[in-house]
Amino acid sequence: MVFSDRWIIRNAKKGLIEPFFVSNVKKGVMSYGVSSYGYDFVLAEEFKIFIGKNQLDPKNPDPLSFKDFTGRVCEIPPHSFVLGRSVEYFRIPRNCIGICFGKSSYARSGIVVYVTPLEPEWEGHITVMIANLAPVGNRIYAGEGICQVIFLKAASVCEKSYADKKGKYQKARGIMFSK
Repeated sequence: MVFSDRWIIRNAKKGLIEPFFVSNVKKGVMSYGVSSYGYDFVLAEEFKIFIGKNQLDPKNPDPLSFKDFTGRVCEIPPHSFVLGRSVEYFRIPRNCIGICFGKSSYARSGIVVYVTPLEPEWEGHITVMIANLAPVGNRIYAGEGICQVIFLKAASVCEKSYADKKGKYQKARGIMFSK
């Protein structure tokens, strides 16, 4: 079952999402906050831009392959990607999982957003990979929506949550490289 906007608002007041934005839809801004059955999280002004100096290895990430950038508008080179993060800190209840989807406005300009599922009892900032599939540079905007989280309710509570497993990304702060 998908949780509704009422569930999101009620649980946000209990610490599900901090800071929490009820809704923001206005001309010239990628919407963020509560939607009918999800929550569009806000992109922070913190980025790691892939500069391609070394081969990538998810088991042994090289921070020198990335350039730090802080700002409201981040330029993604052609056929490249950046890592970003949510402004919001999430605390996922034991009885649900969060699935993230990129926003269609970005997809229409060649931007693909990827986030792994937000597991039961995981908490932290969401690290997001934002890829530019276009043959030209592309822009993304901090302080605006980047991705929608859909919260799914489990038929029964999981035996082992992310917290129980002492997951390596638990209580993530900032952008996290693979561990």
